[in-house]
Amino acid sequence: MTAGTASATMWNAKTVDSNCQCAQSGVRFGRFDLAALKHLAIILDGNRRWAKGRSLPTLEGHRQGYERVKEIGVAALERGVEHFTVYAFSTENWGRASEEVDYLMELLEHALTADIEFFIHHGARLNIVGDRQDLRKSARDAATLAEERTAHLERGQFNLCINYGGRAELLAGVQALLAQGLAPEELTEEVMSAALWTASMPEPELIIRTSGEHRLSGFLTWSGVYSELLFLDCFWPDFTIDDLDACLAEYARRQRRFGQ
Repeated sequence: MTAGTASATMWNAKTVDSNCQCAQSGVRFGRFDLAALKHLAIILDGNRRWAKGRSLPTLEGHRQGYERVKEIGVAALERGVEHFTVYAFSTENWGRASEEVDYLMELLEHALTADIEFFIHHGARLNIVGDRQDLRKSARDAATLAEERTAHLERGQFNLCINYGGRAELLAGVQALLAQGLAPEELTEEVMSAALWTASMPEPELIIRTSGEHRLSGFLTWSGVYSELLFLDCFWPDFTIDDLDACLAEYARRQRRFGQ
């Protein structure tokens, strides 16, 4: 592997020993020190295939996937993760069937309104990451209100990537800087980072993708350049807390050298 690239591993989480005792932030998890992992990001893949394999409607796969986001997100915060980021709807997902897109937008609004007390109860701030202009007004308003209602919470942050794409994020950042009249010599990595949708988030230490696909699909293109990568065989609705523990243990085994 060359300097500047992320480390990737593909394995089935269910075959990995996950008999570790979970612990609070900053202490040891089994024999692995997890204090350094503060930002966990996940590409939620396989909802539709999960439903198809059970002869269920596609929408049921997405509903189960959302329930898993809540369960795994809270478990991650309990293990000391401060930022839990999920790739929930990409800029390319608009090309799916209108019924599916409409349901995903309804599911988003449900999370931001009917389920807001769930996030407040667990001390989780909500942060919507992506281009909101293409969302319907009710979704934009719900996102703003949910962020305002949870802004004071300190346990951790759920970052929901909605209408997000890595290239779109970079283009939007460059366009914003050009509109400000930034001179070429003034452009630095720090300035660029501050102009992105992910400006309020630390770089993720670990990115997980479920369903056996081996690509990032434009997820966190800028901030994930040094992330450790795990590609799992299981579909997202099948991902369990034991699988989360196995992934955290695998991360703790790794040595991050950042090209040095």
